[in-house]
Amino acid sequence: MPSAPLVTRFAPSPTGHLHIGGARSALFCWAFAKKNGGRFMLRIEDTDAARSSLESARGIIEDLHWLGIVNDLGPFIAADGSVGQHDWEPSSGHPPVGEYFQAKRVPIYNRYLEQLVKAGRAYPAFESNEEIDAQRKVAVAAKQTYRYPRPAEIEFGKFNAALEARWKRAQSGERHVMRFAAPNEEIVVQDEVLGDVKYAAGEMDDFVIRKADGFPIYHFAVVIDDETMGVTHVMRAQEHLNNTPRHVALQKALGFRTPNYAHMPLIVNMDNSKMSKRDKAKFARKAAKDAIAKDKTITAASLSASTGQDEKLIAQFLSADNDSLEIAQALAKHFKVPLPEIEVWDFRQNGYLPEAITNFVSLLGWNPGLKTPDGKDLEKFDMQFLASHFGIERIGKQSSKFDRAKLLSFNADAINALPDEVFASRWRTWCEEFEPEFAKAVGTSADRWLVLARAVKPRAKTLRDGVKSSAFLVRADSATDFDAAAAEKNLLASDRAGLKLLRTIRDRFESVSDAEWKPELLHSLIEQAGQQAGTGMGPISQAIRLAVAGVAVSPPLGETLAVLGKRSALVRMDGCLSKFGGES
Repeated sequence: MPSAPLVTRFAPSPTGHLHIGGARSALFCWAFAKKNGGRFMLRIEDTDAARSSLESARGIIEDLHWLGIVNDLGPFIAADGSVGQHDWEPSSGHPPVGEYFQAKRVPIYNRYLEQLVKAGRAYPAFESNEEIDAQRKVAVAAKQTYRYPRPAEIEFGKFNAALEARWKRAQSGERHVMRFAAPNEEIVVQDEVLGDVKYAAGEMDDFVIRKADGFPIYHFAVVIDDETMGVTHVMRAQEHLNNTPRHVALQKALGFRTPNYAHMPLIVNMDNSKMSKRDKAKFARKAAKDAIAKDKTITAASLSASTGQDEKLIAQFLSADNDSLEIAQALAKHFKVPLPEIEVWDFRQNGYLPEAITNFVSLLGWNPGLKTPDGKDLEKFDMQFLASHFGIERIGKQSSKFDRAKLLSFNADAINALPDEVFASRWRTWCEEFEPEFAKAVGTSADRWLVLARAVKPRAKTLRDGVKSSAFLVRADSATDFDAAAAEKNLLASDRAGLKLLRTIRDRFESVSDAEWKPELLHSLIEQAGQQAGTGMGPISQAIRLAVAGVAVSPPLGETLAVLGKRSALVRMDGCLSKFGGES
């Protein structure tokens, strides 16, 4: 298709949220298409019926769109919440694809499967799972790699009588799988990142291309889809490289063109281990084992009682016999430890900005090769820059380390670059979705959100940090739980000096009208009181913080008091004075 437009694709399996590595692959495919005036396609590979779900597919689409990676072809979520799809328009010269969910394309795969059978390049195999397992055990006992033995009656490239008889048996409904008759020849994968990758003749066995349940294996479906959907460039992680010879062999057998391949470096943790969803289980398991080592009363039974999880499954989890995400999350909550972010959803709910994530992951295996005015490598840029400068030639070959500290720094910089009004709006939207109790406490006043946003933004590395530093808002006005050490230091020490300062400023605050209750005036009153007392602002500020927040840390005090409001601030001060024996 020399006159066809350039088309890249991202083709996830809908078995959970979008992995951050998948987001990087999608981002590179999107950027390459935009840079070259092409189209970016989303395809859902859902032929694993047991693990795939429409809910997961929707989640992946939402994650991509949240990141700003919007597809030109394939499914999208419409305004009414339904799943629609962009297909080729008549003027493109490419025929409509129809469905972009593989599970709905089975009749298409079956037509090409029959084509391979009639060409003597595929055949039904009727062995049971038990028979295959027995063959594999024999190979293992002989210290050999198991290879499925092609039946003697199958002649490569010929639709002989034996193959025709097998085909009729399969068509009659007898249980079978379909296998590809692999060629005995060298396969060369021309990769735009790694160069030519050669696979010797005889390395490929007759692999399954359709399962007994009638659904195609990934290798077969992806080849059919890439051809019929007009995909010109396949950009994916290097973990798929060993699959590519099978795809090239299938393309040749079907008379298809071979797309341009570019296998991108893997994303690994800082210790070079693979960045996997299992990291959550590993982290939770370590936290539980560390706790058990310190406290022998902690057992699978006690954890089951505390978390509501099945005792047997917890025991299996602790012994690494399962990596249940549900148990990992339950144990992490029980031991109050955060799980590592692995999926886009994790970063989203923990308060990362999409522009920080796309900027950061674009540098995992690629760089623009440009310098800043002071001679440093250019690292900070937006999606528009990426779409204008991306090229395969600058993709590296080595694995890329996922430096979480660097991502956090990127996110902090992105937050601080936002105008206060924009930050307030985005923070509020995030809070309404992920911290609804906090959002309710702040209320609906845009001015109140702006005051608080200005206070928390300078120190917030994530949107969640803003909530953590403003926890005083969800503290009940009548609460009497104060940090004991902070109370001793800031209220009771030096003959209860802090309480006396608190009493003085409380009376001054009472004279301020509701209309005057603003950060600037409140700050000025605190400053004046500190000067008159000869203590400066520090001691009186800490006494106020403890009274209204229960701890000695809060956003700037003027903003803290302004957001609380006069009534709540005075009630909290009175409660503190009463608690520690001061007059109220």
